[in-house]
Amino acid sequence: MAEDEQSGIEPRSFLTCVTELAQLLGVEDVGMEPEDRYARHLAHAVRKPLLGRASLPDEWFVPLMAAAVHDPDPSFCRWFVEPAVYAFGRRRVMAALVDYLRVGTDAERAGAVRAWYSAHVPLRADRSPAFGPGGVRDPALDESQDIKAAWLEASLRVFAEATDLRMRHRVLLGLPTSRAAYPPHLHELLESTRTSAGVHPDPHIRRWAAAADREEV
Repeated sequence: MAEDEQSGIEPRSFLTCVTELAQLLGVEDVGMEPEDRYARHLAHAVRKPLLGRASLPDEWFVPLMAAAVHDPDPSFCRWFVEPAVYAFGRRRVMAALVDYLRVGTDAERAGAVRAWYSAHVPLRADRSPAFGPGGVRDPALDESQDIKAAWLEASLRVFAEATDLRMRHRVLLGLPTSRAAYPPHLHELLESTRTSAGVHPDPHIRRWAAAADREEV
């Protein structure tokens, strides 16, 4: 089920993204579908070709990530994130999502939050030929601990700066409540976030702060 229609991402923007990918892949017109379903139908048509390639051209990375971020359905953005992780590495994909979270529009930030979950997809040699030559993968492609720390920091800062309540929900409620999950250099920022969340008028945000407080006991 697509995220609420008030997400800020227009379906036509997603259609533009998947149309570009279809053109890059040489996917033919998938037939006459109602306009509200055409983008999803086209996305389905490019899914298997993307995952079935042993490699993807470097210039496809930006369109692929744009499709992932602009996909309004959190159940399906994995169709774009997963082939990107296999072909370009988890590190590069996560770094791109951090950039969207830092400097994107609210709609792009919301899309990055949805796609972040899919960026943790487990990798298997039999899932895609892009895993690596002979089933061997360079571990440097997927080294991402510092990128995960950057995501935590960006999320905390977006919570502090965002004026839209839905955006504050998205970034905060997906964050761990345990202090141990954050590197030491983020502890001060975490504490200020917890304090702010604890007095926030929204009950869901206060509940996150209460859970964080219990982790400290």
